[in-house]
Amino acid sequence: MQTTLTEKRPWGCWTVLEEGEGYKVKRIEVNPGHRLSLQRHAHRSEHWIVVAGVAKVLIGERILCVDTQESTFVPAGIVHRIENPGPDPLIIIEIQNGRYLGEDDIVRSQDDYGRSDG
Repeated sequence: MQTTLTEKRPWGCWTVLEEGEGYKVKRIEVNPGHRLSLQRHAHRSEHWIVVAGVAKVLIGERILCVDTQESTFVPAGIVHRIENPGPDPLIIIEIQNGRYLGEDDIVRSQDDYGRSDG
């Protein structure tokens, strides 16, 4: 039986719901007015499904709004960011796929909270 892992972050939190060979599923909650770091991953792609709120998303050079019941895809190696411009918590289900899914596969280009790579 898998133990649920929740990690608090300055922008909100994430919880691992399930993981197996080559995939991981997370629930990500972004507090109103906050955003994750501008980042990329060498070894994994991410598929984001918005289940509550509206996400302002940067993928490469594209900026888009992803509404509840909509989704978007981030290929491995592409710079990306999730932001919550709304007044309510943003909840996303993230499906990661790749040969390596460790939390140290993050290269941050910019971070509102002064965090460094990894």
